[in-house]
Amino acid sequence: MHRNLVKRTLMAGAALAALAACGTESADRAPKALNTKAAVPAPPKKTVQGLPGMPPVLDPKDVYAADRPNQLSPVVKDFPSRVYVPNTESDTVSVIDPKTYEIIETIPVGRQPQHVVPSWDMKTLWVNNNRGHTLTPIDPKTGKAGKEVEVHDPYNLYFTPNGKYAVVMASLDRELVFRDPHTMERIKTEPVTCYGVNHADFSADGKYFIVSCEFSGELLKVDTEKMEVVGQQKLPFDGAMPQDVKISPDGKRFYIADMMADGMWMLDGEKFTEPTLLPTGKGCHGLYVSRDSREMYVSNRGEGSVSVFDFTQNKVTKKWHLPDGGSPDMGGVSADGKVLWLSGRYDAEVYAIDTRTGTQLARIPVGAGPHGLAVYPQPGRYSLGHTGIFR
Repeated sequence: MHRNLVKRTLMAGAALAALAACGTESADRAPKALNTKAAVPAPPKKTVQGLPGMPPVLDPKDVYAADRPNQLSPVVKDFPSRVYVPNTESDTVSVIDPKTYEIIETIPVGRQPQHVVPSWDMKTLWVNNNRGHTLTPIDPKTGKAGKEVEVHDPYNLYFTPNGKYAVVMASLDRELVFRDPHTMERIKTEPVTCYGVNHADFSADGKYFIVSCEFSGELLKVDTEKMEVVGQQKLPFDGAMPQDVKISPDGKRFYIADMMADGMWMLDGEKFTEPTLLPTGKGCHGLYVSRDSREMYVSNRGEGSVSVFDFTQNKVTKKWHLPDGGSPDMGGVSADGKVLWLSGRYDAEVYAIDTRTGTQLARIPVGAGPHGLAVYPQPGRYSLGHTGIFR
């Protein structure tokens, strides 16, 4: 095939040379017949040059493009749908069947489990036993817990977008600990001067991430490849306590929940300039993006409500109040996008909320101190950690 192409190319070149030698009329016709302008390729579409090894961005305008309703990866499509609830004071994980709203199993884990975190490859759920200094792996296919892995002060857990490292938020140790994502062996420790590192999210290109420091009211900017803090700032609010972090669909800004400022900070991650505050409700805590990337559900733990933030309008458009109050904390959205699941931190319960109407569908008693529950499986190609940040 290659030889024939070369042969035809040589013949075409010879013919053009002959036409040029025959006179002006023939030479004038040759360029018109070639139509060289038509052979110029169209300019390439705008792409995001991501962190080396990171899966290509599906849509430069929407980092959540892979998270559409029921768009499950082949890795997780056969996993049973469950809600995993870590009970910090009971040292257990309550497993809920979302169809029946009933607890079907209670799994004993280590001391003070804070979050249930899907691994980058989505094959494992890691329970962060903060005071027990261990991670408990759960197989989401069988629901069975495996042997605990020793990891010091694992308040929360994230994964770099290329799957190269796990990042342990060692809150009391004042460290970001980069580890092997499978064995959890320590690779690099990055000490921090702020207090209470706990939540984070990555830029659209994955090259940096923003971290909240709860107890000192600060934010960090961390270079993913270098595994180093490259920026730090104090939030402009006396007594600030930043919590969950989430990037906007277009990747232009980060939102940081603040339970003492009663709202979300809006931050330009690239410039890392002083953020502005958008009030949402008392005890603003968890942030969860809708399956169509149009809205974000904001749990207000101090007033038993959920604010609905519209990305396009850049404002809160609705607020849902839980009947009989409550303490909505961390959670996630169902695979079909129809239900928002949240733990009731101070009420030993879990809430299921209809995302179309804000109606409470169920209120389920669980263990004491329920915190970072994970709805699993969820759509997406890989997990960045926490209770399920998928891209």
